[in-house]
This record gives sequence, C-alpha cells and structure tokens, in this order.
Amino acid sequence: MSVKLFFGEETYLKETKVKKIKKEFGSLVNGINFIQIDENNVKEIISDIETPAFGYEKKLIIAKNTGLFKKEKKTAKGPEAELIKLSNKIADYINENIDLINSAVELIFVEESAEKNELYKSIEKNGMVTEFAELKLPELIQNIQKICVAYKVKIDNSTAKYFIENCGTNMQDLINEIRKLIEYVGTNGVITNKEVDLLCIKQIDSVIFDLTDNLGKKDIGKAMQVLKELIYEKEPIQKILITLYNHFKKLYIVKIAEKYKKDLATSMKLKPNQMFLVNKYKAQARYFTESEIRKIMKEFIDLDANYKVGLIDIDIGLEAVLCKYCS
Repeated sequence: MSVKLFFGEETYLKETKVKKIKKEFGSLVNGINFIQIDENNVKEIISDIETPAFGYEKKLIIAKNTGLFKKEKKTAKGPEAELIKLSNKIADYINENIDLINSAVELIFVEESAEKNELYKSIEKNGMVTEFAELKLPELIQNIQKICVAYKVKIDNSTAKYFIENCGTNMQDLINEIRKLIEYVGTNGVITNKEVDLLCIKQIDSVIFDLTDNLGKKDIGKAMQVLKELIYEKEPIQKILITLYNHFKKLYIVKIAEKYKKDLATSMKLKPNQMFLVNKYKAQARYFTESEIRKIMKEFIDLDANYKVGLIDIDIGLEAVLCKYCS
C-alpha cells in the first residue's frame, strides 16, 4: 500500500513511524526522490506525483499538516473553499490513478487530526489509514518501563504512575523527562518518587492539584509556596488563574455528577488516557462543599474582570482569594 494517512494526538509514535519509513526507503535526495509538502505548497502535490524520480525506482512524498482533511462546508469561502476543492481533486486523482501511484510513489499524509471527508475515504479504500491516539495509562507505564529496562534502570508500577501523573501523558514529554532520571540514577539505579520530585518539570495541571490539596487542608503557607514556585518557573499569572478556575470547575462537576449519580469521567469529558484522574478529582472534591466551590469560582471570575479594567493587581488578587478561603 503506497498511499497512507497517519493522524492523531500521539505525536511521538506518529513521528517515529514516519522516521522508520524514511529509513527503510533508503537514500533520499531532496527534490528528486524525496518531496516534502505542507500547507504552502500543497497545490503541487499531483504535479509532484507525476514527475519522475530521475535515477530512482520510487519517490517518497510526505505531506504534513496540509489542512486537506476537513469536512466539506457549503458555507466555505475563499482559501477554505479552495482547499476543500483541492482535497476532493486529490481524492479523485488517487481513485483514478492508484496503479500509477503504487508503481512510482510512496505517498504519506501526516496530520494532527483528520475528518472522514472524500480524501480520507479515498485513502481508506486504496491504501491505509492509521490513527495514533494518545496511549492509555497502562500502555504509558509499559513504555516507560521498557525504556528504563533498556538502560538497566528500575522503576516500579507505582513510581511510573506517579511520574506520568506529574509529567503528563504526551509520550515525547515523558521520554524527555525519563532520560534525565535515567542519567541521574545511572546503570542499575532505581527511580523513585523522590527523584521525580527532584528533577522532573511538572505540568501546570499537576502543580494545581498540589496547590488545591493544600487549600483543601487549609495550609495557606504551602499553597502560597506552590503558587510562588509556579510564578518563579515563569508560568504566566493569567494562565495560572485560568487553570485554577478550570480545575475548580471540574471539582464542581464532580459534586453535581455525584449528586445526580452521573458517570464522572463522562461528565468531566476526560480522555481515555486520563481515567486515573477520576479518583484524584473525587478525593479533592471532598475538601470543599458545593457552595464553597461556586464561591471560589465566582471570586476567580471577578478577579479576572477587575484585573482587565485595572482595578486590581492580578498577583495580589489571586493571593487574596486563596488567603480568604483559608482564613
């Protein structure tokens, strides 16, 4: 199958697959037997398919983030309408010339997302479509442990789970962080939660969990320390405020979902690889009453509005909101 579409949120695995194809293809000469297509030169794709790979048996064309895989809209105008028209034209071309393509070209489309439009269906019919969805927690743990084993380093299930909870579910980010830990503990070393806390860059969502835990325990000193560390790490204060608001919004959803016996994961719109967050949100929601969460959310909204019209400094305002809850 010479025509392929790779799409999905798991960038690392998607890019690894493309690198493997390029390696197996052999010698690549840019502009001769290797063509790179993006949104800027996507109009040339049919011409590139038909141009011979002078001196080479086949040509590899990689079309990346072209925008071709969007559903057709009757209201589309201008460049958007032109792109839809081009997408349909390429779909027809593939259907009519698949034998030519298979004999002379390896055509790979790489997209962050892809809707089931005519081009998608054409590739599905004549080639192969592969979705690279973000990995679920057990798969992430397994991959992290495989990497550690390759470097003769140990990490148990519990620590791997803690590592992922703090560093996120993006495989590329996890690989970057696990490399630091492997280097630190060395051959035959053991990675524990201590090393994760010491060396890893925690995602802001994970740090907000820590901040909220301290708020729930009425430990304003530790809550302020977490906030100041976020600011020290150059996280924009506006982003911190928005993340805090969204976090408390999820806690509020937990309260409502539990009251009416609704599924928590569905109510919070968690992805399959975020299911481990259900218990964390449930545990944190117990620190607050429904009315307290509503009040804190309103305080965040008011702070944002007052900051935008210059009535309050956002740093001081955020600290005031947190202190007020713990007083």
